[in-house]
Amino acid sequence: MIRELQLRILPEQAASEQSIAAYVAREQSIDIRSIKSVRVLKRSIDARQRTVMVNLKVRVYIDEFPQDDEFPRIEYGDVSSKPRAIVVGAGPAGLFAALRLIELGICPVVVERGKNVHDRRKDIALISREQRVDPESNYSFGEGGAGAFSDGKLYTRSKKRGSVERILQIFCQHGASVSILSDAHPHIGTDKLPRVIERMRNRIIESGGEVHFETRMERLIIDGDEVCGIVTADGREFTGPVILATGHSARDVYYMLHENGVELESKGIAVGVRLEHPQQLIDSIQYHNPEGRGKYLPAAEYSFVTQVKGRGVYSFCMCPGGFVVPAASGPEQIVVNGMSPSNRGSVWANSGMVVELQPEDFGARFSMFGVLAGIKFQEDLERQCYLNGNCKQTAPAQRMTDFVNRRNSFDLPRSSYSPGLIASPLHFWLPDFIAARLQEGFKYFGKVSHGFLTREAVMIGVETRTSSPVRIPRDRESMTHIRLRGFYPCGEGAGYAGGIVSAAIDGERCAEALAMQIKQSSSFDCSV
Repeated sequence: MIRELQLRILPEQAASEQSIAAYVAREQSIDIRSIKSVRVLKRSIDARQRTVMVNLKVRVYIDEFPQDDEFPRIEYGDVSSKPRAIVVGAGPAGLFAALRLIELGICPVVVERGKNVHDRRKDIALISREQRVDPESNYSFGEGGAGAFSDGKLYTRSKKRGSVERILQIFCQHGASVSILSDAHPHIGTDKLPRVIERMRNRIIESGGEVHFETRMERLIIDGDEVCGIVTADGREFTGPVILATGHSARDVYYMLHENGVELESKGIAVGVRLEHPQQLIDSIQYHNPEGRGKYLPAAEYSFVTQVKGRGVYSFCMCPGGFVVPAASGPEQIVVNGMSPSNRGSVWANSGMVVELQPEDFGARFSMFGVLAGIKFQEDLERQCYLNGNCKQTAPAQRMTDFVNRRNSFDLPRSSYSPGLIASPLHFWLPDFIAARLQEGFKYFGKVSHGFLTREAVMIGVETRTSSPVRIPRDRESMTHIRLRGFYPCGEGAGYAGGIVSAAIDGERCAEALAMQIKQSSSFDCSV
């Protein structure tokens, strides 16, 4: 017999399959020996009241064992002799696009400017050790994209067409923990995600696809109003329709497209800082307990949002039990991001704290750059941060209360940011339309969450890479560029996603549209 039950229980009762089974047996008057398995279908924590509870949806197997898999598996066939399509970028949009192409009988050729996920680690380590950023291999560029080493959170608010559940199941098929299927805020972790990415790449190759690392796209091959392939920096040509999934840090791609007359649109972005607290403090606030989270609760998260002077101020990419990492992708830049390992076991909690900006907010100073004004604004702010960081990867920082009160910090708390911090008056050199809104936002967050506004928290500059400042316009139905056939702008870099899951969904949608077009037409067999 199989029963599905909704449970609301204490954290210690939800700590393991055995403790859940014991609770069910007691409450349902069932002999615990008859419960052969308990499968958690949904899990969330309710910390709104002083007593923290765990909400579960469980499937209980009584006098029988599960006969089904926890998720359906996809069969990937051999596509080595099938029509080819080019996927530029091996982040989540590119990888999921490639896997979906294989499902649909198309051979993907993945071209990635950076290194494989294993070799990336060495270059990322050098950022902290030698204060040096490799412009082709860093936290943003390389196999897995920015998400590979900056957290691996899998929840999304995206309303795009596509199945979040399917994306999570594909991750599980390639080695992610099945817990992501049930958790309200699924998270693989930066320590485990690289192995999952490697298995995805191996799957592509085993099915007859190609993956080329350290191969940067130089330009598109355009014949009239049709994209027929790409040319790489080493002079090679790859022909076929193109899914462009390069991520929003690949600014050279925007410049190349603009120079070649490809239509682009400016869009709003969010810019701010990384805010880091002691994790124990966040635990005590969120769980209403001065002792923190105790033995059975995970590192606490938070989410804040308010409006200040007509613009949103909000937390972004919150990383409990995590680290602040250097995310620059070129020289004379300081950019920060956050990550958490799978156990979320560090003593710090960090989050982006950002201000919503529209093109008119920064357009006056950068209007001469037209549609690229947002990129120029980001570059300028990242360089200012670099100059205020002693022209190294040491990041300028300020205590939270000092920033709000517009005074200098003469010392800084301990931080997870490994290249090191340098005290700096962020309130002085950040643009006022950002600084003033952050100050008011922090005051409000401190009122609604007592203890959040504290001198024990440190602000680290700057967080600029929340989304793309440019959108590559495409047709809503065909997913192709509004003018160029055979060209599929995709994911975060094209302005259609904001995280791993939404990028993966967009990658699949582009792959489906491309496969349908290939099956309907032979026009992509153009040669140049």
